Amino acid sequence: MGKINLGRVILGGIVAGIVIDLFEGVLNGAILSKQWEEVMAGLGKTGVMSVKQIIAFNLWGLAAGLLMVWLYAAIRPRYGAGPRTAACAGIAVWALAYLLGSAVPVIMHLFPVGLTLVGIGVGLIETIVAGVAGAAVYKEDEGMAAKPAMAA
Repeated sequence: MGKINLGRVILGGIVAGIVIDLFEGVLNGAILSKQWEEVMAGLGKTGVMSVKQIIAFNLWGLAAGLLMVWLYAAIRPRYGAGPRTAACAGIAVWALAYLLGSAVPVIMHLFPVGLTLVGIGVGLIETIVAGVAGAAVYKEDEGMAAKPAMAA
């Protein structure tokens, strides 16, 4: 088994992160913006996102993309290279970051279930697309490939 090509993980992670940020920007920044403003107003917060918050959310998307492509690179020797494995990495990140991450605000009645389910549903598609896009960039370095073990 070869070593993970960190440079390609970073490059693929940036690609995956951009996909995540685009999906999130369109969904939450445009389509659901009024609903999120109402939710935040109900919590006594302003519904308008600051530049710092937008930057933080974009950095979160990039971090999720990096983690996703790193996970793809890590599971690739076992599951094989390609879109199916990339989708598995995307689904794993979705389950941990989106599904489980959304549970607490819903359980605490901070976010409405319906609005959260829309985000979780779109997030599943988003992470699969991001995983496949990021994995398309990932390649193992020829010099890093595993050398066959010599017979004893």
